[in-house]
Amino acid sequence: MNLFEWLKPRAKKTPLQAHQLDRLKKLPVCANLSDKPLRQQRWVVLDLETSGLNMNRDQVLSMGAVVIEDGAIDLGQQFERTLLRVDHKISPAVLIHGLAPSAIAAGSEPVEALLDFMEFVGDSPILGFHAPFDQHMLSRALKESLGYRLQHPFFDAAEIAPMLCEHANLRHAGLDDWTRFFGLHAEERHHASADALVTAELALILFSHARRQQIDSPLRLEEALGQWRRRRQSHSF
Repeated sequence: MNLFEWLKPRAKKTPLQAHQLDRLKKLPVCANLSDKPLRQQRWVVLDLETSGLNMNRDQVLSMGAVVIEDGAIDLGQQFERTLLRVDHKISPAVLIHGLAPSAIAAGSEPVEALLDFMEFVGDSPILGFHAPFDQHMLSRALKESLGYRLQHPFFDAAEIAPMLCEHANLRHAGLDDWTRFFGLHAEERHHASADALVTAELALILFSHARRQQIDSPLRLEEALGQWRRRRQSHSF
């Protein structure tokens, strides 16, 4: 960003309408992590496509999510939106996500799309692949569009997989690496809904591995991840 772009006045945010404020107030508070079995937990598996990888400047362009419930992917619970971005500029990222300017210009208003998504999430934990990026980008979008602070717990399949499958010897592996390792087939990649679906398929395999290692609740999974992170940190010194 050059100096002139930095000094340009930012566009004022349009105030939320009464019905939007009402929906915002009715969003459920995120639940504490449960100690009930993993298969009894409703999970929202999320993937975002963005205008780039700069977490402070780039924008969410599309959102795709599926639900894992009762130990299976519920195809009756899916979410997909492309967001309207009037100031969107074509970037090299279009070569990856394939979202044409016409699709973005015809997208949903961000306020409505984000409210729809948070109603879809409810009080469920969110799971993704390289989830910290999606968590930051979603948090920023919610804050900028709704003034909403995201507090839902996020789980990262990119951490869960190597923690549970050390024998795979896959370090710094991407989603494609893990899908190949487990023999999964992705119909389409770098499309939010398709990536969310293959991440959900991977998550079901990982939950099965977790149960065999006596990690059978969201709370226990978070505790195990914390211990794994600390071990990795200590080994790096």
